Amino acid sequence: MIEYFVQSASSYAGDIDNLFLLITLIIGFWFILTFGILVYLIIRFRRKDGVKAKYIAGEKHSETKWTHYPHYAVIAMDVVIIAVNILVWVNIKQTLPPRDNLVRVIGQQWSWSFIHAGPDGELDTKDDVSTVNDLHLKLGETYHFELQSRDVLHNFAVPAFRLRQDAVPGRTISGWFKPTKTGTFDLQCAEMCGYGHGIMGAAVTVHSAESYDTTMAKIQNGTYESHYQKRMGTKTDLPSNTSQVDDEVSFAVLLASIF
Repeated sequence: MIEYFVQSASSYAGDIDNLFLLITLIIGFWFILTFGILVYLIIRFRRKDGVKAKYIAGEKHSETKWTHYPHYAVIAMDVVIIAVNILVWVNIKQTLPPRDNLVRVIGQQWSWSFIHAGPDGELDTKDDVSTVNDLHLKLGETYHFELQSRDVLHNFAVPAFRLRQDAVPGRTISGWFKPTKTGTFDLQCAEMCGYGHGIMGAAVTVHSAESYDTTMAKIQNGTYESHYQKRMGTKTDLPSNTSQVDDEVSFAVLLASIF
C-alpha cells in the first residue's frame, strides 16, 4: 500500500511495507468493528419516552464477557504484530549479509558527505571517491554503510529504501541495504539538527554497472555534474571535483544566505 505513494527500491522495502500493511489491517478491523458497535448502541439504546435507563454494574459473567473476550483477541493480535516486527527487525537491523561494496556516510550541519570505496572494495585507501550530497550505488549490490556525524544528531533517511538510522556524534554505526531499482531517490535528514535541517537533503542515484563506472570516472576527472543540484534546479560549472561547488546559485550559497 505504501508503495503507491513512495516507490520501493531496496531488497527489504517489501518487508517494511508488509509490516505496515499488517498493522493497518489489524487496527483498521478493530476500529471499524468498535465504531460500528458504538453507533449501533447509540441508536439502539437512545433515549425514548416512557423508558427508564437501567444501571448495569458489569459484575455478571454475561456482562463482563463482552469486555474480556475482545480484550483477549486484541492481546492475541498484539502478539502477532510483535512477532512479525521482531522477524523484520532481526532481518534488517541485526543481520549483516555479506557485502559487495562499502560506503561511508557522514552527516554534518547541513549537508551529507559520502566516501565510496574504490575498486579494492575498502575505505581509507587511495582509490576512494568522495562526493557531497550525491551518493552513487550499483544496482543489485549489497552495501554496508558506516554512518557518522561530525557535529550533532542527524538521521540518515532514504524513503525509497525504507531506511532510517540515527547518526550519533562520536560513534560509527553500521548497516546495510541492497538497491533493486535504478533511478535517483531522495535522501533526507529526519532528525531536527538546527536551522538548516529542512534543506539538509541529498540524492541517491542507483546505476547500472556501466553507468556507475562512467560516473565514478567523471567524478575523478572533474567532469561530473551533480544529480542533487540538477534535482534542486541548479547546475554546477564544469569541471568540478565533487558535487560541492561555489556557483552563485549553488546549494551551499543558498544555505549560507539564510543566516
